[in-house]
Amino acid sequence: MNKTININLGGFFFHIDEVAYQILKGYLESIARSLSDDPQGKNEIIADIEARISELLSETIRDPRQVINESDINDIIKIMGQPEDYDDQGEEYADHSSTYRPRTGNTKKLYRDGEDKFLGGVAAGLGHYFGIDSIWIRLAFILLTITGGFGIPIYIILWILLPEARTTAEKLEMEGEAVNIDNIEKKIRTEFNNVGDKIKNADYSKAKTGFQNFLDTLGKIILAIFKVIGKVIGVLLMFVAAAILLTLVIGAFSFGSIEFMGMTHNFTTIPSFIYSSIIPHWTLAALIFVAIGFPFLILFLLGLRIVSSSVKQLSKATSLTLLGIWIIAILALIFTGIEHSTAKAFKGSKIIETPFAYQANDTLQVKLINNEELLYKNYLRKDTKQEYVYDQDVRKLYSNNISVDVVYNDTDVASVKVRRMSVGKDRNIANQNAEKLEYNYIIENKTILLDGYFLSPENSIDKNQDIAITIAVPENTTIHFTNSTKSFLGNIETTQDIYSNDLPNHHFIMRPVGLECTDCDERLFRN
Repeated sequence: MNKTININLGGFFFHIDEVAYQILKGYLESIARSLSDDPQGKNEIIADIEARISELLSETIRDPRQVINESDINDIIKIMGQPEDYDDQGEEYADHSSTYRPRTGNTKKLYRDGEDKFLGGVAAGLGHYFGIDSIWIRLAFILLTITGGFGIPIYIILWILLPEARTTAEKLEMEGEAVNIDNIEKKIRTEFNNVGDKIKNADYSKAKTGFQNFLDTLGKIILAIFKVIGKVIGVLLMFVAAAILLTLVIGAFSFGSIEFMGMTHNFTTIPSFIYSSIIPHWTLAALIFVAIGFPFLILFLLGLRIVSSSVKQLSKATSLTLLGIWIIAILALIFTGIEHSTAKAFKGSKIIETPFAYQANDTLQVKLINNEELLYKNYLRKDTKQEYVYDQDVRKLYSNNISVDVVYNDTDVASVKVRRMSVGKDRNIANQNAEKLEYNYIIENKTILLDGYFLSPENSIDKNQDIAITIAVPENTTIHFTNSTKSFLGNIETTQDIYSNDLPNHHFIMRPVGLECTDCDERLFRN
């Protein structure tokens, strides 16, 4: 029969037999000797170890009247670890007990982290539990709040349900560390070092009044509000910058891949600035990505630093390198833009006038036609848009930018004058570009059949190309415009001042002052 002793361990009372008491007492004394002579934190470490042993014993004891025996103490020591495992000063205690080794298995527990909290420490606690940075947990809560409003109630519920890690043992469990002598000592020493400077700088010479405490609390609340606003701004900066960067990456990769595969002819809506560039398209796409993307990359990093202070600033070498690359990209784009602008500095033209025979009493019919083998259109109309087509397996540009005019000729000769127009770096190049435009027409059976389109080389996109057709006829010549000419007719002079859109499907006689309609309703007249 062994003698029992009542002890107070970590604020709890236990019944323990004398042998177990001696083992526990020797164990705690050995721990105290293993610690350094520096009194800073030593008592705190001992108190925390006692609290941890008390917690483990409470889990073991089912009945308050149960007496703790030697086996119970040895089980606790297995968990906590031997002092000699961390320091050589525990040899004396080792003679009274078997040799144990600390438990190596670590079990994480979910707590709120009060030392790294923005509001309640929920995000930091979840970050410890899942092994990720707390910034991503906070971002997840913010996104849940913005998208569906679920972030706030979920956070409040977790704030209520999760306990805060207050003791050293709980902090170790939160971080997944083994709760033993060595880790407890390290944790407490670290905490003492972190608060050392604050203690040195603290001023306790004057006690704060209740009004001062109120002002301090109000200041903390206002500061917290500004912090929340700052975090929201940081998240918005990150969201906008990330969206633009993702768009740029997809755009640059897609365009580079398209050009590499030779598919650019299917994407005629791409700006002419890219098509007419003297540098390769994929290089230009990369320059655009750098010029636009780098500022938004810096904006993303700025937002990230606003949300989390743990994000490090870019080094000076990295910052200067990025700045140099960005400046090079900007200069290259400026050069390309200047080159693109000078490519349209001068206008040039090529004019061919062809006379044709007609009978005085004949009615000339003006009609525009399309070549559906090149490009099918439901309705032929004037358009400045350029599209790629294949003419006898040669890729060319197709355009409907054509205008038709009918004027009085004071001679007895009728003619068709075709003026091809384009632009270039100088007048000579502009004239050469205009001469390369392919346009045809024929006159047969009293009908002037004009092509409603023209072709140009595939590399001549956005060179302000157009065709102006002028039909000159003598006085008293009868003209009839078919419906196909409706959108192509220019500002034709008429004696009744009729709109050009109203000219088709009517007959006109040429007078020295303009065309006179012979079958028009008076409602079409503007005078």
